[in-house]
Amino acid sequence: MSKKNTFGLIAVFMLLIFNTSCDSYQKVLRSTDFEYKRKVAKKYYNEGAYYKAIPLFEELMSVFKGTQDVEKIYYFYAYSHYGQDDYLLAAHYFKSFVDTYPRSVYAEDAQFMAAYCYYKLSPKPSLEQTYTGRAIEYFQLFVNAYPNSDKVKRANQLMEQIRLKLETKAFLSAELYFKVKSYKAAATAFENILEDFPDTRRQENLRFLILKSFFLLAENSIKDKQKERYEAAIDAYFNLIDRFPDGTNSQEAERMYETSLKQIKNLQ
Repeated sequence: MSKKNTFGLIAVFMLLIFNTSCDSYQKVLRSTDFEYKRKVAKKYYNEGAYYKAIPLFEELMSVFKGTQDVEKIYYFYAYSHYGQDDYLLAAHYFKSFVDTYPRSVYAEDAQFMAAYCYYKLSPKPSLEQTYTGRAIEYFQLFVNAYPNSDKVKRANQLMEQIRLKLETKAFLSAELYFKVKSYKAAATAFENILEDFPDTRRQENLRFLILKSFFLLAENSIKDKQKERYEAAIDAYFNLIDRFPDGTNSQEAERMYETSLKQIKNLQ
């Protein structure tokens, strides 16, 4: 038999399997035996065939509405969307589950998963961070609601991880102001990072950049505004040197400080 004929037979065989599978699934969808449907939906779920399980769970939620059974069906329905990587819908359904069944044995996990879905949606630092902020909000709600949960440690770790992403985005924005020589805006942006992220590992570098921003702002200002801006640079120098006397940029910081003193004296 030629290769061409072999491939043709394989294609026909696969098509028959596909059609048989489709017919079988259609029979499940048309069935009025809801216990059977529930059993098959769970089978599809366990096999990872979420796209088949979802329509069945949707119908079963309507059929079993008002019964204890609907709670578990809804829970698996939310997880089916998660299994398809549809994190936005999954987050919605996990949150809706918690709102609808706050006392459920599945509520704790659903609350965590709502936050985790937003964590999965959180993009790289250079992009818009709405989902990152929402993930932090939802993780904090979880920690507050279930302080003794064994998932609290994980929730805190993930929050710390994505807070760093927010910090990095803020730093990139501040750094851009500095690069385009918008020094006043840069100084304010660097100061805001210190305020918003007091535990940042960038603290030394941020304080140095605040000093440098004020110094360069003064250097490039009209004469009437130079004195107050050199004074701001001097204040920034002491904020840096008091915390990091032997810092990486201490020599350059010292130079800007001494220059600022001389310039103020000349201006007077």
